[in-house]
Amino acid sequence: MDFDLSDEQRLLKDSVVRVVSDAYGAFEKRREHQAGPRGWSETLWTRYAELGLLGLPFAEDDGGFGGSAIETMIVMEAFGHGLVVEPYLATVVLGGGFVRLGGSAAQRARLIPRIADGSLRMAFAHVEPQARYHLADVATTARPDGDGHVIHGAKGVVLHGDSADLLVVSARTAGGRRDREGISLFLVDPAATEVTRRGYATQDGLRAAEIRFDGVRVGADACIGRLDGGLALIERVVDTALAAVAAEAVGAMEALQLTTVEYLKTRKQFGVPIGSFQALQHRAADMLVALEQARSMAIYAAMMADTTDAAERRTAVAAAKVQINESARMIGQAAVQLHGGIAMTQEYKVGHYFKRLTMIENFFGDTDTHLRAIAAAGGLGDAA
Repeated sequence: MDFDLSDEQRLLKDSVVRVVSDAYGAFEKRREHQAGPRGWSETLWTRYAELGLLGLPFAEDDGGFGGSAIETMIVMEAFGHGLVVEPYLATVVLGGGFVRLGGSAAQRARLIPRIADGSLRMAFAHVEPQARYHLADVATTARPDGDGHVIHGAKGVVLHGDSADLLVVSARTAGGRRDREGISLFLVDPAATEVTRRGYATQDGLRAAEIRFDGVRVGADACIGRLDGGLALIERVVDTALAAVAAEAVGAMEALQLTTVEYLKTRKQFGVPIGSFQALQHRAADMLVALEQARSMAIYAAMMADTTDAAERRTAVAAAKVQINESARMIGQAAVQLHGGIAMTQEYKVGHYFKRLTMIENFFGDTDTHLRAIAAAGGLGDAA
């Protein structure tokens, strides 16, 4: 595998890093963006659209720029470094991923240009309280009604669901609650009177929502992908999202590692910088090793995210998630410990990075969940 970036990819990285540095370079700016009515900056969202970031992963024929998971990795790593709060993951990777990979020609033509120009925000409403990381565990129902369906149920922790203009909702159209077959995906207008949203801030400074569907009707053109066969599409989009958050985690871990090393150089004890103590130097070196291990697996996940072999892709992404989780916890804990009490204050950025990494650790499956998936697949095998 060639891990080197192309010239175009390097230019993309430089431009994204520059934008994030300008918008989030001072940590106080993040709080200003969070204070907006949506919990993020609409001005920055427009800026991302102007740079082509919102249309990056979509095909040129659909109004995008034909990027791959590698380009998404570049953007997400920069966003992780800056602790960006805009709904890029929710709209472009998750919601947009369903349209890109499962949408009809008419759906792609209608929605992708609006995602790319920043006028449409999307969210994926899938998680339910009883599911516990089980993607096939869907209790929300969609019953046939004429040429459409009527949806009843509730979804929780819908990332940026409170500001989304359009929802991708998973619902059971056949079978039992945990059956692989019988899950369908629908586009739902959250402004419908039968939809109730309760938005809130999450621990990492982003936004989420609890959403209820009390008999909202959707037409035949609202179904994404094959009726009763939506789980395979969900798994593919979730794998793409896991590869994206792996890159985001690497950006956050790198920021923590650099911040900690700088603190060790400037914080003095007994008249000398604490970075001169050998035990702390070893701790900082361990952080760097964990970071590079995570970076390698994030690149691996990005390179495997676009493969059509579902079993190979899922195993590779699960392995990357395990390493990301382990590195994130080690680096986050070490950063807090080496900084001392200041790291736990709301005014200092270290604790906020640790919170985001902790949320990523549990995003669509914790470490044990993905270890079980790898074991069930018999290990990485030839995929490694």
